Amino acid sequence: MTDPIAASERGPGGGSVPGPGGEPGPPGVTAGNLWVPIGALLLAMLLAALDQTIVSTALPTIVSDLGGLEHLSWVVTAYMLASTAATPLWGKLGDMYGRKVFFQASIVIFLLGSVLCGIAQNMGELIAFRAVQGLGGGGLIVLSQAIVGDLVAPRDRGKYQGLFGAVFGVTSVLGPLLGGLFVDNLSWRWVFYINLPIGVVALVVIAAVLHGVEVRRSHRIDYLGTVLIAAVATCLVLMTSLGGTTWEWSSWQIVGLGVLGLVLLVAFVLVERSAEEPVLPLRLFRSRTFSLVAVISFVVGFAMFGALTYLPTFLQVVMKVSPTMSGIHMLPMVIGMLVTSIGSGQIVARTGHYRIFPIAGTAVTVVGLLLLSLLDEHSSTFTMSCYFLVFGLGLGLVMQVLVLIVQNSVGYEDLGVATAGATFFRSIGASFGVSVFGTIFASGLNDRLNDVLAGVPLPPGFSPGAITSDPRVIDRLPAGIQGEIYHAYAESITRVFLYAVPVAVVAFVLSLFLREQKLRTTVTAPDLSESIGLNPVERSSLDEISRALSVLTTREARRDLFKRITAAAGLDLKPASSWLLLQMHHHGSVEPAELAERRIVPFAVIEEAVREVEGRGLASRTGGLPLRLTEPGEAAAVQLVAARRAQLAELLGDWDEKQFDDLAELLTRLASTLCADRRDRPDPVVHEPPYQGEGRSF
Repeated sequence: MTDPIAASERGPGGGSVPGPGGEPGPPGVTAGNLWVPIGALLLAMLLAALDQTIVSTALPTIVSDLGGLEHLSWVVTAYMLASTAATPLWGKLGDMYGRKVFFQASIVIFLLGSVLCGIAQNMGELIAFRAVQGLGGGGLIVLSQAIVGDLVAPRDRGKYQGLFGAVFGVTSVLGPLLGGLFVDNLSWRWVFYINLPIGVVALVVIAAVLHGVEVRRSHRIDYLGTVLIAAVATCLVLMTSLGGTTWEWSSWQIVGLGVLGLVLLVAFVLVERSAEEPVLPLRLFRSRTFSLVAVISFVVGFAMFGALTYLPTFLQVVMKVSPTMSGIHMLPMVIGMLVTSIGSGQIVARTGHYRIFPIAGTAVTVVGLLLLSLLDEHSSTFTMSCYFLVFGLGLGLVMQVLVLIVQNSVGYEDLGVATAGATFFRSIGASFGVSVFGTIFASGLNDRLNDVLAGVPLPPGFSPGAITSDPRVIDRLPAGIQGEIYHAYAESITRVFLYAVPVAVVAFVLSLFLREQKLRTTVTAPDLSESIGLNPVERSSLDEISRALSVLTTREARRDLFKRITAAAGLDLKPASSWLLLQMHHHGSVEPAELAERRIVPFAVIEEAVREVEGRGLASRTGGLPLRLTEPGEAAAVQLVAARRAQLAELLGDWDEKQFDDLAELLTRLASTLCADRRDRPDPVVHEPPYQGEGRSF
């Protein structure tokens, strides 16, 4: 996790910035090579994000090869549970001991898990190795986003965070397609092997170029709370996935898992009440809004990943399409989810009203589940695409907005943990959705296959269990019975969606009780990683404020920014002159010819600004030295910074900076750095020239 205050002390890009006495600051990554480590971080994020979706289209083939249809859901669930539990630990360990070494460790663990998954010989091994992958995946996501704060100044951070969010959106589309391509043209094992070259490149680049000085924080890690919440989730997921399939619901094993889960839950509550830094602070549940959002998030994760896991089985087995085509068939759902997720976040950001979106989203999700339950082996491609689209539109309407709602409902001190909590419940819901859907599907399929095959003469050595172990054997059965078996598969899968409808209805009813509050401007900047991803990336409250303010600042027209703060400071200066004063204030001195050479501002504009600040006695230079502020110039620059700080403070809404010293200090640091430009040569792709605000020059 980044420290935005300390990060803002470094130069943009993490480069060296002169200290108060002119001495150089800490060495870092300069603009010229900034894209190299950022690219490596994006590759690492790609690995973790891709593994959330790429496996889905390969699952039917994996079952055909390894058997164990009743445990299919655990291939997905094991990764999610391990990743969710490990995420806060990785973040805090990185804060305490340095992020680089733990980021490298997470890549190594992830790659080790990938290799083991690729060589797995049975379903039990694959599930265990997927958990190893998940442990590394949690670190990849949280640490890659944290390292961005170590490399990039607050003013530019929003641009890069948007890239990381886009990775989630892209992988949600590419995952099913790539999974299908590998299965069709290579082997399902390449779903895991593909991680190796990408991960090795990321590992080598990070080792070679990431030398920035990192901020260390003191933490008390809630190890016991983390272990307990993971154990509770595991017990309950095991109970729902094994009940009715491996063991009867009334068996001592299932009852024992339920009782153990409840005992561990009580222990978790007791531990969290006394933990110094609890993994899930219980005080959050005193907020009615947070409690409602937690339940709704759980249901959204439940429905989304339950569908993503079992729709490929429907397409490949029932509709008899290839794995690649099954990924293409699912595109309407993923595209619908992306469009409404991003769109709803943008609309809320501009209007300030959000209550309608979770209500509409859960309602459309209910309709989508009902439509999915109507599919059968005779459904047309157009019908399936329409149903998938409706379901995706519903999920997207509610996904992004839930994060905004929960951020808006808590105090500043709980902003970070509340954001992580909302995505935590969505991730846990996804684990439950996959396991519950899997149980319903497996038990229903076994019953229907037994009914269909009762009294039917079967080939020698053939048993009904062979169909669930390898669906490809259906083609070996008599033609008259094949249609009934495909119908049994179709009905078993679509019945899952029908049973999910009441759960979605509960979410719809709960969303009606959400109360709309005035939206704080700082939390209306959508973060795609929170929208699409499932990992609860834990950031501190300062991190959340810094991220949102940075995103908002990157959208501002730079010319209008300096025009506004000049007017607010009560100065009769051209915007370019105010910009020049702030460069000198932040960097100590500037060389106008150097600024012109770097094409930050046109030379004619710089010349005019230099004449004005020198003519008014705000800056001077002697003996060919760089341009420096005079005493009146320093006073004018301080007024400009104060005006910028006041603008930022207004964005905090009811979070009074006077109540929080760290928040006040953050505003002071950001006010200066968000107005400054790099001292080193900027990458023209990274930085928009400040004079291009709304297409006009200063």
